[in-house]
Amino acid sequence: MIEKKLIAATYTPLKEDSSINLELIPTYSDFLQRNNVSGVFVNGTTGDFTSLTVDERKLIINEWATKRNENFTVINHVGHTSLKIAKELTIHSAEKVDGISALPPFYFKPRSLQSLLDYCKEIAACAPNLPFYYYHIPILTGANFSMIEFLELADEQIPNLGGIKFSNNDIIGLRQCYNFKAGKYAVFYGVDEMFLSSLPYGIKGWVGSTYNHLAPLYHKIYEAFNKGDISLASELQDKSVQFVQMLDALGGFNGVGKSFMKIVGIDCGPSRYPHTTLSNKDLLEVKTQFEELNIMSYTNK
Repeated sequence: MIEKKLIAATYTPLKEDSSINLELIPTYSDFLQRNNVSGVFVNGTTGDFTSLTVDERKLIINEWATKRNENFTVINHVGHTSLKIAKELTIHSAEKVDGISALPPFYFKPRSLQSLLDYCKEIAACAPNLPFYYYHIPILTGANFSMIEFLELADEQIPNLGGIKFSNNDIIGLRQCYNFKAGKYAVFYGVDEMFLSSLPYGIKGWVGSTYNHLAPLYHKIYEAFNKGDISLASELQDKSVQFVQMLDALGGFNGVGKSFMKIVGIDCGPSRYPHTTLSNKDLLEVKTQFEELNIMSYTNK
């Protein structure tokens, strides 16, 4: 079971012509590890998987897989509206990664919890030696099932279940899943703006997009919380919230957050439709605002 601290949901680097930029990944990986990020969640929401071809998703995970080591975990998201393609992506990466994750179909959605489990079972069975993590993000998928009920059923039906990527602000449900069978399964929290809220519940693993930009900030929040300085921890968490809200207001966080990587030294290139790509002028303006808010000092160790 994988349960390591900060795991960055990676952006997909693109060249100016919108082709994938695999050459950036070694530098990207070094940057994350230098900032004490414990691993990557590849081909997910932040990676804009819905705008990638199947071949592109395979090429991307091939490159990230070469960066695995005992201190740096690689999890591949294989979810797709086509179960056949999700299984194909699983089989392709089964010998390359440390874990597999999948969100549910999001056009024709599963109508029952058992239907969702049947989908997950088929994917997980394609990589029986790897942990499978269900990706719970109901705000985007519309599959808003109880995750404690999911665990109760999946515990008996998915032998290689590793846990849940829990991207929902349901703190009670998060806690229930974390406590299930004395912490049998990893629960990765995926709401960066609520990182601090998860700490009193004992959560140990987090997957999020802002760990690309602000990993030092979250380490400081964690440190302040452990020292009992809740006031400082809250003040630092507010900076995370400001960061997300300000970038999101400029055209949506997925594209704008990707653009901002250029400011921290990792130029991930443009975003594909429908996401926004910021101009250099806009980037410099928002950087100035973040400097005034004392956010920039937490972007790079």
